[in-house]
Amino acid sequence: MEQSNFHDYPILRLNETPVIEVHIVPSEEPPGGVGEPGVPPVAPAVANALFAGTGVRLRTLPMTAAAIKAAG
Repeated sequence: MEQSNFHDYPILRLNETPVIEVHIVPSEEPPGGVGEPGVPPVAPAVANALFAGTGVRLRTLPMTAAAIKAAG
């Protein structure tokens, strides 16, 4: 076990995230879940940005400088 809870798990800060566009599709269904659709693509977007910038593909979290060096 590497982390015990959120207090020692390094999370991406808002100022570190890539641009994420969320498009809400019009629907006749009752509203719900509009606040969270942008969260799931953050890790893949960061992984793709790291790959584009370094050529290193990271497939596990957390993505750290040490992980980039080890994979490179």
